[in-house]
Amino acid sequence: MRDVDFPALASESRAIWNENARWWDNKMGDGNDWQKLLIAPAVERLLQITPGERVLDLACGNGQFTRRLADSGAHVAGIDSSAEFLECARQRPSEHPERIEYRQLDLTSEEQLTTLGEREFDAALCNMALMDIACIEPLLGAIRRVLKPSGRFVFSVPHPCFNTNGTTLMAERDDYVGDGIVTYSVRVSRYRNLTPQRGIGIPGQPHPHYYFHRPLHALLGACFAAGLMLDGLEEPVFEGGPGKAAPSWDNVAEIPPVLAARLRAPVS
Repeated sequence: MRDVDFPALASESRAIWNENARWWDNKMGDGNDWQKLLIAPAVERLLQITPGERVLDLACGNGQFTRRLADSGAHVAGIDSSAEFLECARQRPSEHPERIEYRQLDLTSEEQLTTLGEREFDAALCNMALMDIACIEPLLGAIRRVLKPSGRFVFSVPHPCFNTNGTTLMAERDDYVGDGIVTYSVRVSRYRNLTPQRGIGIPGQPHPHYYFHRPLHALLGACFAAGLMLDGLEEPVFEGGPGKAAPSWDNVAEIPPVLAARLRAPVS
């Protein structure tokens, strides 16, 4: 199995996110269409939250999904490596602040992750963030420890097959069919051996951040090695039909830009 962790980049990656945090919070607020229309519904179907459950929201950023979970009746611990992100989260209003606790932890540090305890949470979530974390093996091991028997871990990431720095959105026009037919597609040029690369998540962000894209066998293999068992998958797409003339994910409803998965801790 190829490398899934890149410890040499962990400190730099955390620093970049801390520098971007306030800009990202101002831009994202309580979520964009990707979060509200595409990702959140899939993640919530997999999580199946019951009021009163304890949930761990890992790499919670500005707390957008933490607050959403609290609104569902969960008691949520929002964890992030960035002090700036957590300050943004605390400043944003919540209808149920009594159900939310924010804590700063280095999510790549085995020592700091042990402070989360053992078998204390019904569910854990890492929403569109594993690809931003340089080292995930310590985090997955901690998730295995903190979940109660049969507890759920749900993650979402840009789809490792179709939405990486090895893919390109395409628009091609055939002028010999009718008035000219435009076909939208995704070209995959690399997949198995993508290396970490800095890129832009939202146009205008102050500093490009690292993407740690991992192929499916590496990503899920790390989950299995931690003792977690896969029992749910979602591949959400934008279903509104062509929305722009230029290549965009609105135009390729057959190809999912996001993968969401649910894994469980063993019963005993």
